[in-house]
Amino acid sequence: MRIDETKCSGCGMCHDVCTMNCIGFARAPKGIVSQVDEDECVDCGVCERSRVCTLDALKQPVSEWPRSLRGTFSNPLEEHKETKVPGRGTEEMKTNDVTQRFKPGFAGFGIELGRPGTGARLRDAGVVAKRLKAIGIAFEPKNPLTSLLDPVTGECLPEVSNEKVLSCIIEFIVPSERVAEVLHVIKQTETEIDTVMSIDFAYKAEPGEESHALREALMTGEQPYPNGKTNVGLGRPVLKVVNSR
Repeated sequence: MRIDETKCSGCGMCHDVCTMNCIGFARAPKGIVSQVDEDECVDCGVCERSRVCTLDALKQPVSEWPRSLRGTFSNPLEEHKETKVPGRGTEEMKTNDVTQRFKPGFAGFGIELGRPGTGARLRDAGVVAKRLKAIGIAFEPKNPLTSLLDPVTGECLPEVSNEKVLSCIIEFIVPSERVAEVLHVIKQTETEIDTVMSIDFAYKAEPGEESHALREALMTGEQPYPNGKTNVGLGRPVLKVVNSR
């Protein structure tokens, strides 16, 4: 995002809506104006779409690759050219009743790096992905992050490693008995990344069956928060045929 100094009045209204707190003040020939720290800006477009600027001073320039990755990861209205999917991942984990991605006996993982106000460099994702790749984890092919990781080592491609995004997600599916192993490996990366990280895993529990995936998670000493994300009332669509004759 950029600010047209010839239009900006320096009112500071755009500072409050910035998801990364990267808009400050600067001196200009006309006086004090607002200025964006473009290295920290993730091109989410929130400040422009909020319309807090009555002088139309906020403009999102068309970015070349790899800078363009910032917008496609951080702006939910933009679509990834590689996957034709907007946002940071694939289908929401909480919609598994519809998508049926996670079969009985398997657990789906979503490792999210970054948050509003913090963000994440893509190299942070590469640090975690490298550890997971070392134990044979295969990443979700339709996830936009996967194409930016070395297919052998899991490391982030050098040309994109410094790009900053609001957040990104590493997605994969493993057998339930590997949940504890995966959680242990992810925990080892805590001191190696310069951002925040949250771990989601989902599994399909059969009626009356004790979940092996949950037992595995508890073995790590962590206390998972169950049912952290649910869509009440969301289930398989039911088709009702009505004879109009």
